[in-house]
Amino acid sequence: MLSIDTVVAFTLASVVLAFAPGPDNIFVLTQSALKGPKAGVAVTFGLATGLIVHTAAVVLGLAALIAVSELAFTALKVVGAAYLVYLAIGAFRAKPEAIEATDNNTRSLGQYYRRGIIMNVTNPKVSIFFLAFLPQFVDAGAGNTTAQMLTLAALFFLVTLVVFSSIALMAGQIGTRLSNSPKAQVLMNRIAGTIFLGLALKLALSER
Repeated sequence: MLSIDTVVAFTLASVVLAFAPGPDNIFVLTQSALKGPKAGVAVTFGLATGLIVHTAAVVLGLAALIAVSELAFTALKVVGAAYLVYLAIGAFRAKPEAIEATDNNTRSLGQYYRRGIIMNVTNPKVSIFFLAFLPQFVDAGAGNTTAQMLTLAALFFLVTLVVFSSIALMAGQIGTRLSNSPKAQVLMNRIAGTIFLGLALKLALSER
């Protein structure tokens, strides 16, 4: 069992990390401003779902393989970078009308959910982060280490949902106010496209 002190320390560290500027929360911020708060929350759930994949990778030892295998690391980051470039092209080509009404489309929300999963799963540094971060709060003398890591991952999952959903709701309100202006929509899309390209470049140039 995890001690109360460990749970509190891990939760506080997770909150700080969730709010720290990074590809995931910037992605949520951008999508929420462009498509509305519901789309941002859908992306958030997708990103959080991706964390389950990374947790399984850590527990099964796959993250260690990514950390030592240049080929595995490169393959994942190339796929992730290519997907971000794809999103950037879509943002640059989007018309103002496309920004409106998608927030109420269930099928579109499903697409944003899947987008969040892909965004998270194709970032190999998340697995490596989990591999380095979770064990710091695991006490080998406190019992089943696998159960401890799964508990910590569940806490991180909940923190991510709460923090990213808050970001989505705040950014979504701003985006909703701007959505009545076609010029503002075009500008927002171009900013989003530029951010996606920047994230793609950062991921492509990242090293283990």
